[in-house]
Amino acid sequence: MSIAIRRIEPEVPEAGDSRQTRQNREALEHRFARRVAAALAERAEAVPHDIGERLRVARHHALVRARLARRQARSALAKDTVHLGGAAGVVLGHRRQAHWERMAASLLPLAVLLLGFAAVDHFAERERVLAAAEIDAQLLADDVPPAAYSDPGFVEFLRSPPP
Repeated sequence: MSIAIRRIEPEVPEAGDSRQTRQNREALEHRFARRVAAALAERAEAVPHDIGERLRVARHHALVRARLARRQARSALAKDTVHLGGAAGVVLGHRRQAHWERMAASLLPLAVLLLGFAAVDHFAERERVLAAAEIDAQLLADDVPPAAYSDPGFVEFLRSPPP
């Protein structure tokens, strides 16, 4: 028994056609896939029974292996995500952690943030106090009494040019 094999070529747009979009390319690929599937379905009827059974069993085993591989990939990704996620993975590494270690590792960034806020507030307040102390020192060291600064005429005196 002989089987005629007909070659199916995908429809490829011309090389210079710059208007070919991704959507058009996907439509062409989909049409090509349907033509290949139809040709395979036509030829499948002519395959002897024993070869068809071997192909069916091989397909079943391939699907089982693919399912297991996907499951293992998902579980490996989940393990890596748990061990490497956030500060817990950086601080504590890849070993299995106790509950208190996970809690401490997740609270550590919050504690550092709060300490940073407290330090910024402390230094800003210190700068304000030093600036006020410098102004007070200049007022007290000046020849003009501090009460003169509250007099509206004194401000006018300061704005006028010297005689």
